[in-house]
Amino acid sequence: MIYIALLQGINVGKHNRIKMTDLKHMFESRGLKNVQTYGQSGNVLFESEKDELYIRKMIEKEIMIIFKYVVPVVLRTSEEMEQVILNCPFSKEKIRKAELATGESTYVSFLKQVPSPEKVEIIKPYNDEGDEFQIIGRDVYLLFLHQSIRNSKLGRNLIKLDIHATVRNWNTVMKLNVLAKNMLLK
Repeated sequence: MIYIALLQGINVGKHNRIKMTDLKHMFESRGLKNVQTYGQSGNVLFESEKDELYIRKMIEKEIMIIFKYVVPVVLRTSEEMEQVILNCPFSKEKIRKAELATGESTYVSFLKQVPSPEKVEIIKPYNDEGDEFQIIGRDVYLLFLHQSIRNSKLGRNLIKLDIHATVRNWNTVMKLNVLAKNMLLK
């Protein structure tokens, strides 16, 4: 099975610095196959027959042992990543309009688990005309129509879902999907 590991908070500014070559080596040393990284923010594709929970805990433990960082890891299979793209709730027209206004405007926050309805209610007030979100399963789709994610109340308040998550822009989501598909073809 092909997995995509999405590491939270590495190589952001001067914090939690990990070289992708070292990260790749760590994955390979744990028996994960066909490991490749994408970008510098902790995107790792690999093959394994182990289950998600086992792999996630193993990766988090190894990062702590080797790099001395607590780094939450979110996993998606190649099939799940394909579904993330197919399930995008925002129209192409709305995305284009937002991109014209803000540049990078569409993101996905990948959650470790499905949020509780009570936690979702807490962030609903931030779903307004300038910022929009929709939750589908373990994924929060984000669209910023008038401001960047960094200046957004919604972006700052996603933490209130109280679940480990990591955010990727839409271009990264698309690229990870292409890389996963290419691995399937090999």
